[in-house]
Amino acid sequence: MARRVVVIGAGVGGLTAAALLAKWGHAVTVLEAHVYPGGCAGTFYHRKYRFDAGATLAGGFGPGGPHSVVGELLGIEWPVHPVDPAWVVHLPDGRAVTQWADPERWREERAAHFPGTEPFWRTQERLADASWKVSSRPFPWPPESMGDALRLGSAVTVGELGILPYLSRSLGSLTSSRDPMFRAFLDSQLLISAQATSDEASALYGSAAIDLPRRGVNHVRGGIGQLAETLAQAVRANGGEVLQRHEVSAIALRDGRAHAVTTTKGQRFECDLLLANVTPWALRALLGDAAPARLVRDVDHALAPTGGAFMVYLGIHAAKFAARFPGAATHHQVVVDAGRPLGETNSVFFSLASADDTGRAPPGELPATMSTHTATAPWWHLHKTDREGYEARKEQYAEAMLDAISRALPGLRECITFRITGTPVSFQRFTRRPHGMVGGFPQTSIWRARGPRTGVANVHLVGDSVFPGQSTAGVTLSGLRVARQVHESG
Repeated sequence: MARRVVVIGAGVGGLTAAALLAKWGHAVTVLEAHVYPGGCAGTFYHRKYRFDAGATLAGGFGPGGPHSVVGELLGIEWPVHPVDPAWVVHLPDGRAVTQWADPERWREERAAHFPGTEPFWRTQERLADASWKVSSRPFPWPPESMGDALRLGSAVTVGELGILPYLSRSLGSLTSSRDPMFRAFLDSQLLISAQATSDEASALYGSAAIDLPRRGVNHVRGGIGQLAETLAQAVRANGGEVLQRHEVSAIALRDGRAHAVTTTKGQRFECDLLLANVTPWALRALLGDAAPARLVRDVDHALAPTGGAFMVYLGIHAAKFAARFPGAATHHQVVVDAGRPLGETNSVFFSLASADDTGRAPPGELPATMSTHTATAPWWHLHKTDREGYEARKEQYAEAMLDAISRALPGLRECITFRITGTPVSFQRFTRRPHGMVGGFPQTSIWRARGPRTGVANVHLVGDSVFPGQSTAGVTLSGLRVARQVHESG
């Protein structure tokens, strides 16, 4: 039976669910507060540059991958092309580890830089292969219905039962290496993909997370936001609506079910089903006093706030960069000091747009980004109490990040033509994520993973707040799961 579905937020997860439900005959309306879709995986326009707001690389397009599955279901072609190498990790002792997609080159690379760790890599690849296979079916964890339980049982084959002993182990427990640079290498990857370090990250999730280069990463033509644009087009092609500049301000309940949402413009949209492509904090605010007790308890006590990102958006003189760094990879990660916690400019990721991706910058230039993990609270404190201190901290972080990346790309500063910064304050303003928190929850244990249920019968979370968490591949899996679940329940 066709139902009226409202989706709050045009992130990749919400748009995936919206496009599938529209394809399957439901009346779908997506409401997005901003002027472009994608959220943290969006591409924004500023002074003739098209910068990726946060994410810059995407995986999951290979056979059986989440984007591949959704593309086949929707009959769409993704605007992507593979990148090899994926990126280069620069460690404090001078090692530069190239993340090759080609398996043989990657085996040679890791043996050269981390001798004696091959048993770890063999286990990691075996667990990653099983995790990718299981999750692509998809893997409805935690199970929230009899249908989930049945699908979960069929998702794991007899040959994959060998992963069970690893369910409660961390990725770090798989290796006995005492090389601090090896740990720094693992931790720097995991902080981006799992929001946790090797001693904390789940062995299964962590194995898949650091396997991304081997699975294949991709540039998205026109910027990462073109994934969301492609999905929005699919929603419309199947009879749905994607309305931008429509910020939802409240959810109305009747008899314990959502029956309508209202926007800041005073418009009202009635619904039979509501998908919230927002964080638990944002959902609780939209429900107000009607928020269920479990959601209130989670937000007030059980859930630790996630971290944020500090971003530097750069204009790069293309000819100068090509002359100074001929043949250089376009993505680099730098760890400054292995003895200090990662983030806060101690680990920095740099991404430069592909030279053939024209139209993303003024003539002769390319857009680039630098990012580092950061705690959100200090930025908000300064923003509210000391605006000069806030601006000074932005400058301090930007300079420290340029110093870090200059270790990998000496002379990069001379190629820069333009620079702006973004803090958690910026992310809240443009993505509406409370406090500017980005990424999902740390993937420390599969037993603490969150599912889509919210405590309101016809309201489901979708996106990086539910298993399997962040990344465009992760939120696509969440959208696929929720779409199937609500479609089959009707």
